[in-house]
Amino acid sequence: MLTLTVLGTASPHPGPGRPCSGYLVRAGGAEVWVDAGTGTFAELQRHTHPARLSAVWISHLHADHSADLIAAFYGLAYGGLTPDAPIPVYAPGDCAQRLAAFFGRADAGFLGGVFDFRPLYDGHTARHGELLLTSRAVVHDVEAYGLRVESGGRVLAYSGDSGPCPALTELARDADLFLCEADIDEHRDGEQVHLTPEDAGTAARRAGVRELVVTHVGPSLTPEAATARAAEVFGGPTLTAREGHILHI
Repeated sequence: MLTLTVLGTASPHPGPGRPCSGYLVRAGGAEVWVDAGTGTFAELQRHTHPARLSAVWISHLHADHSADLIAAFYGLAYGGLTPDAPIPVYAPGDCAQRLAAFFGRADAGFLGGVFDFRPLYDGHTARHGELLLTSRAVVHDVEAYGLRVESGGRVLAYSGDSGPCPALTELARDADLFLCEADIDEHRDGEQVHLTPEDAGTAARRAGVRELVVTHVGPSLTPEAATARAAEVFGGPTLTAREGHILHI
């Protein structure tokens, strides 16, 4: 069974009981940590032992989606959570160098005992057990990807951070569950690097998804208001992503 566990949903910083973006996707014994936003490594440990992770997948390198790779490295390298083999990390190409710079190191080779960095690109695929992961480039203000996960005939789509774009609809086409950001109340000055709730609802409707789950709601909105607005446009089942929730797909 394909499941999605919500570890964090906050944007752009964590709050009490609300870490930034992070999710655990599981099927048939495979476990993938999707986005490592601030505070999510602690939440991950409520649901699995980090050494059991099959992979880590990072949509983009903004801190609210990737900063807890630092905490994870400390835990896996020095905290007794050591994996049997380096964990694959699928991320934009300079992720290893960014992480190494935090430790004041120019050479990222020392990370290799814990993480096996593998650069993402549009159309990148990876299989871990029953999970097939496909990445699609989406519109943001840095290199960014959405994710499509397939297992046992079920499909989970995740927007990552994205503005409105055709790739987002293609990514979510006929998905059983579409986990989609609704970060902003409205577009300002023509900027199209995040989604409004109406954008999320429109993408879900055009893609023909079965269920929309609204996440990554920024400070100009409440999650409840964003979900209601997205649902009105989508016209189908719409939920608010909540920390600790486990969704069966």
